[in-house]
Amino acid sequence: MKDYFNIFLCRLRAVNSVRLVVLGYMSYIFIGFILLCLPIMHKNVVHPLDNLFIATSAVSTTGLTTVTINNDYNFWGQLVILILIQLGGIGYMTFSSFVILSNKKYLDDSSKNIAQIVFSIPKNFKIEKFILSVICFSVTVEIIGAIGLFFVFWHAGVENPVWNAIFHSISAFCTAGFSLFPNSFEGLANNFSLNAIISILSILGAMGFIVFVDVWRLVRGKEKHVTLTTKVIFSITFWLLLIGSALMFLTEIYGGGVANENRLMYSFFQAMTAFTTVGFNTVAISTMSKSAIMLICILMIIGASPSGTGGGLKTTTFSAIWGLMKSAIKGDRKVRIFGATVPDDRVRMAVATLSFYISTLVIGTYLLMLSEQGLFLDIIFEAASALGTVGLSMGITATLTVLGKLIIILMMYIGRVGPLTFGMAFYVKPELIFDDEKTDLAI
Repeated sequence: MKDYFNIFLCRLRAVNSVRLVVLGYMSYIFIGFILLCLPIMHKNVVHPLDNLFIATSAVSTTGLTTVTINNDYNFWGQLVILILIQLGGIGYMTFSSFVILSNKKYLDDSSKNIAQIVFSIPKNFKIEKFILSVICFSVTVEIIGAIGLFFVFWHAGVENPVWNAIFHSISAFCTAGFSLFPNSFEGLANNFSLNAIISILSILGAMGFIVFVDVWRLVRGKEKHVTLTTKVIFSITFWLLLIGSALMFLTEIYGGGVANENRLMYSFFQAMTAFTTVGFNTVAISTMSKSAIMLICILMIIGASPSGTGGGLKTTTFSAIWGLMKSAIKGDRKVRIFGATVPDDRVRMAVATLSFYISTLVIGTYLLMLSEQGLFLDIIFEAASALGTVGLSMGITATLTVLGKLIIILMMYIGRVGPLTFGMAFYVKPELIFDDEKTDLAI
């Protein structure tokens, strides 16, 4: 038996890092699926396909559900889902790497490569210190968030405020969007404290761990300047939240009769939930105008930032594509962002990522059009939400056919590992993945 195990380990080490990332998330989904199929996890009988759907949605931190979490899963089922969210949110390599580092050991090159792919880390970051920082930062933020949410739920008279606070804090920071409430946060839409806490948690998770490690190094005097990646993330996050909220406020009336201060809060939250890919909502998406839904789709596609818990195309990829368009218009042969020249291989990676992403979205939407009877807008919104690991829906998730559920499961999985990473797993040579330049941009 020991010989077989050693052979398995040898073969596993021979697999390149990109494939290990793809297989790692797949293994978490499989383990979660097996656990959720156990009868002790349910209040009501849940079909195995729905358990697979929920496990995939949790590991991918999407939040789309075909069943009602609070009604169909008991505490143990909800706990398994929460653990899957946490594992999926901060990367499947993080906990194992943390155990190794806690024992004062070093990561081997394979583990470093996997972590670098999972977090999209530029080459100038030290992996070991980065992973330790990720763990400390995540736990601290989630605890503070849970304390804040406890008081919100307690004052609002929510049943079991402690568990609800813990569950929703982790779900928000990991940008998962899973909720124990039947209509997400629609019942607490006017609660400013809830809107603020969930928004802060989601933005912190979506901005990415690179930013906070980078800023911390700057504050401690270890660096004189933040990296190009951090500059891009701060800039894109600020402008997309500002523009998204403003456009939402100007074009969406939320059924009329809503005070302007509440309209502003609704607008910011809906723009934030799409951009961070957290997937909570305070307004029923299906009741919103077509212009607002289109805006949400655009924000979902752009998505969060690399090394964070969110999905989507990523802000840095968007900025690289934007920089490429500007350089083409100006006739500049180099792509420049904030005065720094982006390495050519990173620009190519951004273009390839965009191509893979749009291709996957188009194919997924087409397949859903064949399997489902819904409206085109509902279906493309569902596809964009699944691929972007957002979790917002026009209300068709629970009515998906068996084939439709399988398509969404695959799209959520591809969205979590990244369309380009998923494609590279079949072709890439390990030595072609990383770049050593100082102006490296995480894609």
